[in-house]
Amino acid sequence: MEKETIVKEIVKALELFSDKIHHEMREMGQQLRTEMHEMGQQLRTEIRDVESRLETKIDTLRQEMNERFEQLNEKIDELRDELTDTQETVDLLSSKTLQHERKLRSLYRQS
Repeated sequence: MEKETIVKEIVKALELFSDKIHHEMREMGQQLRTEMHEMGQQLRTEIRDVESRLETKIDTLRQEMNERFEQLNEKIDELRDELTDTQETVDLLSSKTLQHERKLRSLYRQS
């Protein structure tokens, strides 16, 4: 009888210990799920922050590029105006040179 009682007590102690381990494992599982959820939230927040910073940098770079393209367009327009002025000057000088050559020929023929 005593052996039977001891065995029952041992079985009861093992069942209690098993129940305690199962309970602790459930708690640990819940804690792990909670921590993983929090980490997921943190990662999403950090990713959104990085996206926001990248979008800001891209917008800034786009603005700078637009400004530089505008500056280049202004320089090209200035060069085009200068080239037009130079061409007009060359045309005028060519015309004058031609007039002088004609006059010189005419004078040469008269002499």
